[in-house]
Amino acid sequence: MSSARTSTLVSLRGSIERIESPGDAYAFNKVALGHAGADEMLRGGLAVAAVHEVFAEGHQGAAATGFVAGLAGRIAPRKPLVWVRQDFAEIESGALSMSGFSELGLDPRLVVTVRAADADTALRATADALACDAVGTVVLEVWGETRQLDLVASRKLTLAAQASGVTALLLRVAAEPAPSTAETRWIVRAAHSPPDVPWSAWGAPVFDANLVRNRHGPVGRWIMEWKCDECLFREPAAYPQPVAAAPAHRPHQAPARGERRLAG
Repeated sequence: MSSARTSTLVSLRGSIERIESPGDAYAFNKVALGHAGADEMLRGGLAVAAVHEVFAEGHQGAAATGFVAGLAGRIAPRKPLVWVRQDFAEIESGALSMSGFSELGLDPRLVVTVRAADADTALRATADALACDAVGTVVLEVWGETRQLDLVASRKLTLAAQASGVTALLLRVAAEPAPSTAETRWIVRAAHSPPDVPWSAWGAPVFDANLVRNRHGPVGRWIMEWKCDECLFREPAAYPQPVAAAPAHRPHQAPARGERRLAG
């Protein structure tokens, strides 16, 4: 074996050891999600230049899509978002709505969608997009169980993300989690979203987000509301309905009847 090949193998093994080490051997930059509990568990926020997985049951695909869009909006709001979708995912879930991205507070002009015929093509397109450091985030959406998304493929995507500084988000709908090098793994469901105002039919998007894997810390589960105007996650308000402020010229507590008679 040539010395050049030996050196390459040693370098790759070192990279894989850093990826798979349970400690903080690889220092990540992080972006705060805005949700206090989640950011505390993630030690400051979601790691960029890494791979993150979001899983959901088939009927929860829309919720998972919104959650992933929110993550992408937090990671790099001013850089292009490349969304790679296997054709079957679009057949099952429908096309991505640019007006939907706009309602979430994201700029649809920065969204680039790529349709792939199969999982192999989707993986190649994702790797190519991750190699471009002008991109902020790359989403790979594959529906159902896919043997191509194994540990080897996960390692390749992680190395590509670390090399370019671009973050990869894997959206897996109707699939079971498998071993991977992902920094985090989430299982997402829709949560109750009360209307912001009485005459509105719906309120802000609210997610039941279960962090089941965190390579550098504990896990947890939270109800996370996406604030479309601020483009961040928050804890849902205890009183979702607006509360009228007390008039400045009137005391907080009206006097008792007897007190009013005496005052008169």
